[in-house]
Amino acid sequence: MISALMPTFKRVDLAFEHGQGACLYTADGRRFLDFGAGIAVSSLGHGHPSLVKAIADQAARVMHVSNLYRIPQAETLADRLVAHSFADSVFFCNSGAEANEGMVKMIRKTQSGRGHPERTRIICCDGAFHGRTLAMIAATGNPAYLEGFGTPVDGFDHVPFNNMNALRAAITPQTAGIMLEPIQGETGIKQADPQFMTGLRQVCDEFGLILALDEVQTGMGRTGNLFAHEAYGVTPDVISVAKGIAGGFPMGAILANEEVASSMGAGSHGTTFGGNPLACAAGNAVLDVILADGFLDHVARTGEALGEALNALVQAHPTVFELARGKGLMWGLKCRLPVALVQARVMEEGLLTVTAGENVLRLLPPLIVTAEECREACAMLSRAARALEAEMETKNKTLESQA
Repeated sequence: MISALMPTFKRVDLAFEHGQGACLYTADGRRFLDFGAGIAVSSLGHGHPSLVKAIADQAARVMHVSNLYRIPQAETLADRLVAHSFADSVFFCNSGAEANEGMVKMIRKTQSGRGHPERTRIICCDGAFHGRTLAMIAATGNPAYLEGFGTPVDGFDHVPFNNMNALRAAITPQTAGIMLEPIQGETGIKQADPQFMTGLRQVCDEFGLILALDEVQTGMGRTGNLFAHEAYGVTPDVISVAKGIAGGFPMGAILANEEVASSMGAGSHGTTFGGNPLACAAGNAVLDVILADGFLDHVARTGEALGEALNALVQAHPTVFELARGKGLMWGLKCRLPVALVQARVMEEGLLTVTAGENVLRLLPPLIVTAEECREACAMLSRAARALEAEMETKNKTLESQA
């Protein structure tokens, strides 16, 4: 008999009663260090006092009015995002997939406004993840996500990540833009090469294409910059943002330059819930923390120290871990053993993580995580690795005795 909750997720048999900072607690009092952060969503951790207060205060006044009326909280948040980014205008929505859908519409509409309605195709990269809607699984291109859903939505061409020659070769008169993640999260924390990112801007300028970056996971301070593309010195035309933007409250956004934003007149796009007073109150509370003096420096410093510790962990346990890669507080440990096995053992130690492609264990702690908590997480990883090594040694001895 099917469960009342549709079985679209493989859920771990854990339920959390409350959280505080970088920790989650079960009803029976077990403590877990949360290095998954709801898949990079809980940017301020759990129970952050200013975020809790902002949501409670706004909920007591008005939560939703629709976009038929002005929403001062959205205007404030948009003004702040524009002031601290390349963008000239912002559209608020509910999720990363919705932001990416809207971003594709904006790319096509901009090209139509330029007098090129035939330019509708988007170049994406192998290994991408852009969401689970019908269009975004086509943009992602992963056969496992496409299976069973009929003919993929047309309009997306794929090239190898970090391969500029292949990307240039894929451009046709119908190409409207390029969409990719500065760091591919779902595929195992794979960073775009600096030369590739620089080349993207150059090729878009050369061919009149729109450069669109999916910063759903990398944005809002995750990499030590407000947005990951800033570290490359590259200016996109439009980006999508979600996950950590409201600290756990469902929210997404599209940030665009004036040309792209101006292509979207009244009635060209919409949302029922997007940008409502409650979501934007949460977004403003998160931004208060992220934009505070020294906070992004804290993320960068803590992330660098975490990366050094993870690299040391790889050296200490080479039969369990192959390499560590990442930036800021977005790291992946490529495992030699099956990643599900490693994750389960790590969870027994009290550490929550997220798996990714290429047999990678993803570490995405809240941005407020401390250096001490990072050291604790690495100690848990080390204990789990030693336990796995002991199991492998016992298994090998058993096999030798039976030979």
